[in-house]
Order: sequence, then C-alpha cells, then structure tokens
Amino acid sequence: MKNKKINFAIIGCGRIAQRHAEHINNVGELWGVCDIDENKSRSLAEKYNCKSFNSIEELLTNNNNIDVVAICSPNGLHAEHTIKSLNAGYHVLCEKPMAINLNDCGEMIKASERSNKRLFIVKQNRYNPPVSEIKKLIDNDVFGKIFSIQLSCFWNRNENYYKDSWKGTKSIDGGTLYTQFSHFIDLLYWMFGDVKKTYGFTKNYNHHNIIEFEDSGVISLLFYSGAIGTINYSVNTTNKNMEGSLTIIGEKGTVKIGGQYLNELEYQQFSNGFTIKNLPKGNPPNSYGEYKGSMSNHDKVYENIIDVLNNNGKISTIGFEGLKTVEIIEEFYNNAIKL
Repeated sequence: MKNKKINFAIIGCGRIAQRHAEHINNVGELWGVCDIDENKSRSLAEKYNCKSFNSIEELLTNNNNIDVVAICSPNGLHAEHTIKSLNAGYHVLCEKPMAINLNDCGEMIKASERSNKRLFIVKQNRYNPPVSEIKKLIDNDVFGKIFSIQLSCFWNRNENYYKDSWKGTKSIDGGTLYTQFSHFIDLLYWMFGDVKKTYGFTKNYNHHNIIEFEDSGVISLLFYSGAIGTINYSVNTTNKNMEGSLTIIGEKGTVKIGGQYLNELEYQQFSNGFTIKNLPKGNPPNSYGEYKGSMSNHDKVYENIIDVLNNNGKISTIGFEGLKTVEIIEEFYNNAIKL
C-alpha cells in the first residue's frame, strides 16, 4: 500500500463529520458518506463531490474503493458501526468516545484483530503543543515522581445544544464525561498511567428535563503509580466555555496547562532551572456555531493514518487506549454518589 492514495468513507454526517471531510480531502479522497438522514448525507456528498448513502449495508457492500471508514455517528452507535465496517474488510477511524461501555470496546478490538484491519481512535488533544511537550518531559523523568494532578473542565452546554438531539440521552450519549470530556480522561491515562480507584459525586444542577444524567461532577483518583488526582467538571459555565486545565505537581517541577482547551502553558517551575520555551502555536478549537469543542487537531489524526497505512508508521492512539478511557469513566459512574 506504499504511496497509495487512501480513499475514505464517513458514517454519520453531523457536525463533526464536516471536520473529518475537510481533513480527508487534504490527505486522500472522500469516496462516500452515509447517514439515515438523507438531507444530511446528500448535503455533505454534494459539498465534497462524493457518493451519498442512507444505509450502512449499502455503503459497505462491494465497495472496493474504500480503504478507511470514519465513524462519526452518535456515541452509542460507535461499536455497532465500527464492527460492521471492520467485518466488511475496512480499516476504521472511530471518533471519541470509542464506545459508552467497556464490553463494546472489547468487541471492537476483537473485530479488528479477527479482520486484520486497523482500528484508530480519535484523541486529538494529545497533539496540543503544551500537552505533547509535557508528555515528553514526563517520559524523560524531568518531573521525577509525580505527586498530584488537578484536571478542571469548565464548559457551557445550554438547552439548545441538547434540543432535538441524541445528546443528553443515557442510551446514546452516555454522560457528560463521554461526550464533553473523554479527551481529558484520555490524557490522564496517556500521561500518568492507569487509575486504581475513583471516588466522587455527580449532580444535575441546571439541566432538569433536558438531559438524563449529570451536568457536574467531582472525582478523586488514585493512580497505580501512587499519584493522587482530582477532576472537577461542569457544563454550567455562564454563556461560554471557560477552562480546560491540567496542573501537575511533581518531585522536580510544577506546571499548569490551561486556557479554554488545554492550549496554553500558564505557569512552570523546575527545581533545576529548566524552562519550556518556544512552544508552537496550536490549532483553534473546533467551532460548531453557538458552541465550541476541543482543539481542532484532526489534521494530525489523518496524517497519522496515512503514515500507518503507507509507511508502516505507529498508530498514535490504539484501541486499547480508547478502551482504557471508557473503563475509567465507567468505573467512576458505577461508583459515584449521585446527589
């Protein structure tokens, strides 16, 4: 497959599919799109001059032109659509969260292994310049032993966001940690290792009769490394997103990555005088009109796919890592005290 042009298809033609389509056309070719809503699929297909489908079976059957299927459907359908695509003989890129329960993640990984096809998971916050730099420093023991971690996720999601949508439903959305903040949970696992125990509280303060789960939560974490941490999250900030931040206190250094989307290095201090310098400017956040999401690093995700398929590169986020994010969220939801 070396130097081969990679052809893509997209399942699910909602807001995030627009971002995928844009980046696909920069690295390969968008061959087809699929959505049960004919207007959505036709509109996206017309914009990118590709085929439109309203049935997954029709898209996946006997279409040898496809190399990779991007799963951009609602959270609770990720597993079903991923497994069908893998079983049909295509590589898969699955949007976050990988799924909304641990068992589905395991079945997705098994389908990938049985079909001998690659399973990529979107975790684009790993590419934020301050995040990737801090990860390198942790791996090179610049911090020494990590003592404690504080993650803050303070965003706004109003009634209009959830109106006439699968978002806010327990069965398809899954919960605030799945839809809004799974990228942040991924960073905790990626940077600091596995979580041994979680404790905490959840409450729906401001979205009664709008969503079927919490709009706020506080989590205490114990990592297998011995580090302790907390997560404080909410979608109740006034009018707009306010903060996505990560503070790390270690044996040899303390830093805070902040901004609205973990995109700024707010402060740093290392005992040996080391200083992080000349961080490149990151991409802007994903914009969806009235609200914004995490940093728009899907270009890096698609560059990785091309590198893996054409140059035997290394997958930036494997299925097991996507599974671990879901495992941590599921474990917390199962144990949290609901107020």
